[in-house]
Amino acid sequence: MNTVVTSKEDILKASRKLIQQKGWSAINIRSVAKACGVSVGSIYNYFDSKAALVSAAVESIWCEIFHRPKEGAVFQDTNACIIWMYGQMEYGCKQYPGFFTLHSLGFMREDKAQGKRRMLKVWQHILDELCSVLKRDARIRADAFTEQFTEERFADVIFSLMLSALLRQDYDPTAVLEIVRRALY
Repeated sequence: MNTVVTSKEDILKASRKLIQQKGWSAINIRSVAKACGVSVGSIYNYFDSKAALVSAAVESIWCEIFHRPKEGAVFQDTNACIIWMYGQMEYGCKQYPGFFTLHSLGFMREDKAQGKRRMLKVWQHILDELCSVLKRDARIRADAFTEQFTEERFADVIFSLMLSALLRQDYDPTAVLEIVRRALY
């Protein structure tokens, strides 16, 4: 076996590929080491446990799915951003079948605090970006937001609807766009 140390990104790339090809249960230290062509000890140089490896793989999948596009125009308009996000959700489900539901259920089943923290960190990044879009969108009425009904709260509502759509595998943003239209424009 090749004992050359690989990089953390190579390990995560191999993990993502295993998830795509064999599903969520394929991820463990030995299978990832084999896929990387390195020793088990090489994987332990980067991840001290299977839980750490799995949570890092989950985070890397979320980051891949919601990686900011080079075209920044999608983040100037709330509708364009929501349409893009729904498209990314559909892409994620095609690339990683069952990923969204399986990893969420896996984290709920066992106490995987590190994984939960990483997932919440990624989700917070998505929420922050959505909130920024709401603040930049020139089409939103001046009186749409108040001290009680803030951009942050509305972003949280939109994101909750999107997470629900993920679980249903419903990639049609029409209902959310109608809510945005009625509430903000």
